[in-house]
Amino acid sequence: MTTHHETIRQYDKMLDNLGKWLDKAEEHAKAKKFDADLLAGARLAPDAFSLAQQVQAACDQAKFAAAYLSGKKAPPHPDTEKTLAELRTRIQSCKAFLATVEEKDFAGSEDRKVAPPWLPKGWFRGDDYLNGLSIPNFYFHATMAYAILRHNGVEVGKMDFIGGLNIQEG
Repeated sequence: MTTHHETIRQYDKMLDNLGKWLDKAEEHAKAKKFDADLLAGARLAPDAFSLAQQVQAACDQAKFAAAYLSGKKAPPHPDTEKTLAELRTRIQSCKAFLATVEEKDFAGSEDRKVAPPWLPKGWFRGDDYLNGLSIPNFYFHATMAYAILRHNGVEVGKMDFIGGLNIQEG
């Protein structure tokens, strides 16, 4: 069984991957001679979030899961990022927060009461919040960010999505 701490470590890894996708987006824009920051506003559909909003939402899922399940306070982010550099800063800020949450902070988190402010009349058990909402929502937004970049010709592939693997020799 995966612990809550291991899930937060996986979010951290995926945020690293997301930052690398943004690097590839800049390389693509440079090669094609257009302003890479135009990609921040790119969408898959008119009613869908932009790349910037997808990155913001993925970061929010990671930081709020860590905060709600550890009892810590998440850093504020006003969702004002408009450039790839600003999105990278957002990712780094969230990763820095995730690094402050230790395994011991998740003691009892499976039963912790999680009451997000957007759910004024209800709450989740920690396990139900993480498994039923946070994990699928995090991967939804990360996947949409990846898809927007692919749709716009950025050469990212499956291994860019998965990221580094701890392969043992022998």
